Amino acid sequence: MKKIAIAFTILLAIGALGYGIFNYLGGNNPIRIELVEDSPVTLTGKTYRGTPQDKKLKETFQFIESRMALSPGTKIHTIYYLEPAGKLDTMEVFIGLDLPFATEKLESKTFPETRFLRATIHGNKWVMPHPETVKASLEGYAKENNLKLSGVFIDKIVSDEEVQVLAPIQ
Repeated sequence: MKKIAIAFTILLAIGALGYGIFNYLGGNNPIRIELVEDSPVTLTGKTYRGTPQDKKLKETFQFIESRMALSPGTKIHTIYYLEPAGKLDTMEVFIGLDLPFATEKLESKTFPETRFLRATIHGNKWVMPHPETVKASLEGYAKENNLKLSGVFIDKIVSDEEVQVLAPIQ
């Protein structure tokens, strides 16, 4: 009986420590959603279509990151048109920067909407909420406020500890 009590105490301590670390890293930080009365920014970048393990995905990110170094103040944005369920599934993602014009082998993405929802998430990348959780929060907010989303979700990587998800409103 004493061994069970000791094991239970150790497991409880490990669980409390794990929860404390999760909380410290920002795992319990709320998703802040706000309505922005403006058009989403124009994006300039490249679309990748293939599997998540293909080296061309990494090369596309590296190419965009190299352009980011040439344009201080810009941030990487991604739009997942087709998300993979597994490592061998096909994905389609646009990777771009908030630049108003396309140069060299880049394409431009503009958004006709004049309002969007912005979800802001703060925390360590290891404890960020799942993208589907953020999407559901945005859709719930839109429903509560009688807003119709366009169906596009733009991820903006602000820093290692902040991500914003922009959802244009029709």
